[in-house]
Amino acid sequence: MYASREDIGYDFGDDSKAGSKPIKPNPNIDGGWAWMIVLSSFLVHILIMGSQMALGILNMEWLEEFNQSRGLTAWVSSLSMGITLIVGPFIGLFISMCGCRKTAIIGGILNALGWILSAYASNVHYLFLTFGVTAGVGSGMVYLPAVVMVGQYFQKRRALAQGLSTTGTGFGAFLMTALLKYLCTEFGWRNAMFIQGAISLNLCVCGALMRPLFHVVSEKHVVRSNSEDNQAKALSHSAETIKSNGIISEEPEKKEEETNEEVLDSVQHIEIGGKSRSGRSMYGLRILKTVSQLTVTVRKGFAIWYSSYFGAASLFTNRVFVAFIIWALFAYSSFVIPFIHLPEIVKQYNLSNQNNIFPLTSIIAIVHIFGKVILGIISDLPCISTWNVFLMANFTLVTCILTLPLMQTYVTLAVVCALIGFSSGYFSLMPVVTEDLVGTKHLANAYGIIICANGISALLGPPFAGWIYDMTHKYDFSFYISGLLYMVGIIFLLIQPCIQKKQPREKSSEEAQV
Repeated sequence: MYASREDIGYDFGDDSKAGSKPIKPNPNIDGGWAWMIVLSSFLVHILIMGSQMALGILNMEWLEEFNQSRGLTAWVSSLSMGITLIVGPFIGLFISMCGCRKTAIIGGILNALGWILSAYASNVHYLFLTFGVTAGVGSGMVYLPAVVMVGQYFQKRRALAQGLSTTGTGFGAFLMTALLKYLCTEFGWRNAMFIQGAISLNLCVCGALMRPLFHVVSEKHVVRSNSEDNQAKALSHSAETIKSNGIISEEPEKKEEETNEEVLDSVQHIEIGGKSRSGRSMYGLRILKTVSQLTVTVRKGFAIWYSSYFGAASLFTNRVFVAFIIWALFAYSSFVIPFIHLPEIVKQYNLSNQNNIFPLTSIIAIVHIFGKVILGIISDLPCISTWNVFLMANFTLVTCILTLPLMQTYVTLAVVCALIGFSSGYFSLMPVVTEDLVGTKHLANAYGIIICANGISALLGPPFAGWIYDMTHKYDFSFYISGLLYMVGIIFLLIQPCIQKKQPREKSSEEAQV
C-alpha cells in the first residue's frame, strides 16, 4: 500500500552516505528472505483477518452473556474490523518514523492485550474499548506492515506474493472458526479470548521476521536501508510530484530541518563543553539531546506522511475514482454481515446440527481462497479486462446477498455461501483496478483511501444489520437493504466512464513520468 515500483532495492537518487555509488539489486528481492516475508504476511492474515471473520461465534456468546440488543452487540465486532482498516493511512506515520518491524511488534502486543483484557469484560461497552478499539488498532499496526513488506521485497513476482499472503484470510477464517468454537465449548468464551490473546502474541514473531532490506553497493559497501527509509523515499517521490504541480512547496520543510539540525548541534556543543560538570548535568543534557532527536524524527515523519496524503487531493478530480470510493463505502459491509450474523441465522432455522459438521462461514472462507486465485488468473489473460472481471464478481456477490434470505435449508445456504466466497475473491483485484484508474504514481495514496472506505463500511454494516433485526425481528431486511446499497455503489461505477481495455501498468507508469 505504501510501496511503489521504485522503492524495491534500488537507489532513489537521494544524497545519502552511499552518494553516487551504484546500488545493485538486493539478492533477497524476489527470493531468499523474501519468502519468509510472505510467510510472515500469510500468518498475519490468519491471525488478524481470519480471527475477525470468525467473530460470529463470539457474537452469539456476547448476546447470551450480556443480554443486549443485536445492534449494540454487533458494534464490538464491527469496531474491531473497521478500525483495523480505517487506521491504515495513519499507521503510515508510524512506519515512516519507526519502520515496519517495530510497528508490527508494537501492534502485536497491543492486539494481544485487547484480547486478554476483553476476557474480563463486564458489559458490552467495556468490549468497545478493549476489543473494538485496542485490539482493532493493534491489528491495523500489524496488518499494514505485512502488506508493505511484501511489496518492498518483491518486484517481478509481487502479484504472486501478494496473492499467496492474502490467502491467509481464507485459511484463517476456516481455522479460527473451528478453534473459537472448540474453545468456547470446552472452556467458555472468556477463557477462549484469553487463549486467543496468547496466540496473538505470535504476531510479534511475525513482526520480527520483517527485517529491513540491505542495499548492496558495487564497491563492497553495504548500506542499511530499513523500511523507514524505503517508505520515506517512496512518499517523498509523491511530494516532489506535488511540488511540480504547484500545490505544495518543500522549502518550509527544508527550513525546519535546518533549524532542527542547529538545535541538535547546539545541544552537542553544550554536551562537549560540559564534560567537566557534574554527572547530573550531563544526564540532563543527554535527555535533552534525545528529546531533540525524537522531535526531529517525528517532524520529518509527519511532514512526509502529510505531504503524501495532501497530494492525494488531486485524485478526487478523477470521477471514476470518486465512484470507486462510493462503491467501497457500501461493498465491504455486504461481505462482512454474513460472517457476523450467519451463526445466529442458522440457529433460528434449526440447522445447528448440520452447521456444526461444516459451518457455512467455513464454506465462504475456503471457496474465497480459490476465488482469489482463479479470478486473478482469469484477469491476467491478455484477452480479458480486469475491470470487467471485477464488475462481474461484484454483480454475482450482490445477487447472492439479495437471495440469501430466501434460502432456508442447509444445502441452499451452502450453495449461496460458496458463491459469496468465490465472488468475493475480487479483493485480490482491487490493487490492480486502482492502479488502472489512477496510475502507478498515485497507487499508494489511492489504495489507502479505498481501504479506509472499506473500513468505514465494515464499521457500520454489522450494527446496521443488528439494528434492523431489533426493529423487524428478521435478518431478511438487513440483507435486502445492504444488497440494495451495494447495488447503488455498482451503478455509480457503471455510469462513469469505464475502463474498456486493460492497459499494461508499466506503460501507464511511463506515461505518468512523461
